[in-house]
Amino acid sequence: MSLDRDFEQYLKPTRIIDSDFPAIVEYGKRIAGESNTPVEQAVRLYLAVRDNIRYDPYAPFYLPEHYQASYVLKRGRSFCIPKASLLCALARSRGIPARIGFATVRNHLATKQLIDYLGSDVFVYHAFTELHLEGKWVKATPAFNRELCEKHKVPPLEFNGREDSLFHPFNSKNQKFMEYIEYTGTYADIPVCEILSAWRKTYGEDRIENWIKTFEERECESLADFESEDVLKT
Repeated sequence: MSLDRDFEQYLKPTRIIDSDFPAIVEYGKRIAGESNTPVEQAVRLYLAVRDNIRYDPYAPFYLPEHYQASYVLKRGRSFCIPKASLLCALARSRGIPARIGFATVRNHLATKQLIDYLGSDVFVYHAFTELHLEGKWVKATPAFNRELCEKHKVPPLEFNGREDSLFHPFNSKNQKFMEYIEYTGTYADIPVCEILSAWRKTYGEDRIENWIKTFEERECESLADFESEDVLKT
């Protein structure tokens, strides 16, 4: 496969990464601007997704539409995978090749409520976005908004378009923060069935089904307010 053909899949819209959706195109154009270089545009898009879309681990997760970039933009809050999907779509709308990457991470600084909710401090299928800029792929992680990072005493992740932007291993008090256990691959689209299968295996069938039931009862409202929870130090 030629390099150009390989890049085609990272530029095209999909049902989930709907980079051709009018609101996505308009937002990408407004944030990135017309006269900037791809690197400058990518940085602006990253910051917009990082800070304008609030991090919400209690957002709905079980349908493809929950990861759809246009849905995330409209909702204004979600967890790492939908936020990475949105950044991916915005980049593609500006002609920047983009794909989704996944890793398994251990979160050493979370909240008691979130650990109880998951039953674990291991997050499988944590997502980031990979952008092809200046001839190479670079990782960008727009998950945690600035205010949330400040609360957890972690510097907000910056992104310069030339170097990988990944979670810090320690917070500002030298406590363990995020540990990357393994990288699990990159994709042109969001593998929803694969993600749900891994979550069922890791967190348990009963737990997943209870989450889904509760979401359906609450018409997909967030199950809790993560920003009001206290940091759990482990």
